[in-house]
Amino acid sequence: MDPAEITKLIETGFADAIVRVESGDNTHFAALVVAAEFDGKRPLARHQLVYKCLGKLVGNEIHALSITALTPREWREQSTEA
Repeated sequence: MDPAEITKLIETGFADAIVRVESGDNTHFAALVVAAEFDGKRPLARHQLVYKCLGKLVGNEIHALSITALTPREWREQSTEA
């Protein structure tokens, strides 16, 4: 599966999200998702929201997915620390 396809699927599940998906082999993926919907949610709940966008692809076409899920505030704070 192409990272651009996964990016589009995740983007459809969030309003105004920043989504970046990378893969070296098109089966193992790393996703960065920055979305206001994550505000007040624990990491597990954030990951579940991302998995919901991908449905049955996870575990099939998407063999492995590493997720970094941040709120816009957390993203800004990380960006200023670097």
